[in-house]
Amino acid sequence: MKSTLLHQARLKQQIWLDMLFRGLTRLSAFGVLALLVAIIASLVIGSMPAIEAFGFHFLVNDEWNPVTDEYGALVPIVGTLVTSGIALLIAIPVSFGIAIFLTELSPRVLRRPLGIAVELLAGIPSIIYGMWGLFVFAPLFADHFEPWINDHIGTLPMLGPFFAGPPMGIGILTAGIILAIMVIPFIASVMRDVFEVVPPMLKESAYGVGATTWEVVMKIVLPFTRIGVVGGIMLGLGRALGETMAVTFVIGNAHELSKSLLMPGNSISSALANEFTEAVGELYTSALIELGLILFFITFVVLSLARLMLHKLGKGEGQTT
Repeated sequence: MKSTLLHQARLKQQIWLDMLFRGLTRLSAFGVLALLVAIIASLVIGSMPAIEAFGFHFLVNDEWNPVTDEYGALVPIVGTLVTSGIALLIAIPVSFGIAIFLTELSPRVLRRPLGIAVELLAGIPSIIYGMWGLFVFAPLFADHFEPWINDHIGTLPMLGPFFAGPPMGIGILTAGIILAIMVIPFIASVMRDVFEVVPPMLKESAYGVGATTWEVVMKIVLPFTRIGVVGGIMLGLGRALGETMAVTFVIGNAHELSKSLLMPGNSISSALANEFTEAVGELYTSALIELGLILFFITFVVLSLARLMLHKLGKGEGQTT
């Protein structure tokens, strides 16, 4: 009788603990959702004066003049998208090469030290990247690389206008390169981790029938890990879109729309970092908050598209081609 009562008491205790656990997990999940809704609501409310004053024209206007209270988001939007695109164009092949070397080609004694070194790069604060970019990379880029770009690429018929301009060192291209250096550790680390989960039997079987390393990577490793690879790239893109301090140091912070990648520009995050503390007046502050809302929307759209892509890739797993 006594053991039965103890068993029932323990059972009731387990039921209450299970209900408590369910409640806490549900509260955590809905708490994150509520926080997201609160952030969106605060951004929308704060940007309403600018939305009412400029409407859709705010997105296509390249004017930014606090003196006349004329504001447009075109220059920061273009700067954000272009610098992130440049960063991915550089970071994806470099990260892919790093991951392949660490998993397939590197001597075993070097894999762990090199892997740790790559991961340590991800822990460097962004302001350090920005200072290095401004004081070290930008002068070298202006003295040794931009003149060569002007002479050899700036004279081409189609690409020339995008690579013409005075060698100042700072600008859209410099910001994109610095962003690429920053996101390479994230993408490379994710790629390396997913490449390592490929069953060794698959790779050894491919090598056994005479496949080269390139064939093993392209026909065995990448198809097996494509979801993880896309996820790592999207992680790097999310970091590039929202990066603030490093871009602020080297992009030039000029509200000017130029075709040349060598000219100074601006991004949404750098505009917010530079001007939010100095914003005077409701319309000025509201325009900056609307820039933040636009950045939130861009990031949401990019991550949603990435999620959709991963879902489609996941549905295709196991299907024959």
